[in-house]
Amino acid sequence: MEPYEREALEAVTTRPVHPYRTLTVERITPVLGAEVSGVDLSKKIPAEQLEEIRTAFLDHHVLVFRDQTITVEDHKRFAAAFGELRPVNPPPEGDPYILEIRTTSAAANVAGNGWHADGTADAEPSLGSMLYITEIPEPGCGGDTLFANMHLAYEMLSPAMRSLLDPLTAVHDGAQALGGYTPPADYVIPKSEHPLVARHPETDRKLLYVNKAYTSRIPQLSAQESQALLDMLFDTIARRPILHCRARWTPGTLVFWDNRCVQHHATYDYYPYARYGQRVAINGGPVKG
Repeated sequence: MEPYEREALEAVTTRPVHPYRTLTVERITPVLGAEVSGVDLSKKIPAEQLEEIRTAFLDHHVLVFRDQTITVEDHKRFAAAFGELRPVNPPPEGDPYILEIRTTSAAANVAGNGWHADGTADAEPSLGSMLYITEIPEPGCGGDTLFANMHLAYEMLSPAMRSLLDPLTAVHDGAQALGGYTPPADYVIPKSEHPLVARHPETDRKLLYVNKAYTSRIPQLSAQESQALLDMLFDTIARRPILHCRARWTPGTLVFWDNRCVQHHATYDYYPYARYGQRVAINGGPVKG
């Protein structure tokens, strides 16, 4: 490991641990993710406890709440405590804010089976998502979600590479993410340009803001240069386990992740079994350059 990589890792692993009065927070890894207990999401969360959840969210980026029995309204109420609910696009037939995550035994693949952040082709990507899983594959395991820390992905690059990336932008194209899926006739496919290196709007910390599902081009470079650089960054995200944590699902688990600084990958290792959950997303405005 290079000195600048060790320095970046040390800054994360030795950061001060916040004391909590109303809940328990246990890290999943030193760099990403935490399991949170002592919270009942079926009830309105007291202000002090909600503030502690906010603190844990900014510190760990991925929060796992287990053994929760909640309704759709409970789910939306918890999400709304962090911002305006984000409508599903294209709109579903039922509740406009509920995206059903359903895998059947006949599925050849599943949505999210690859590293990505949700909806980055939109002009205003989401703050985060809350996925609540109620049915898991019949063997009692499988379908884990992997997460990657985009702050650390940027900070562990060489100083020269960071200097190269800092002023660049990247085009995020919704057509690329469709992958052969035909959207509704009235669906307008989004396409936006964002800073390649962004700043988190709440912590002001830099992060790498490209993902393989949506990012198509770095316009300041030639097509060949752009593809070579993006491929290197995509490989950095996918092939560096030090950036990752893994959330294992059990029935009644809700995971809340920061879509601004985390990418995720829904692992499809449970064919031909099925699972089911519901996701609510939250608006938060674009990340800053």
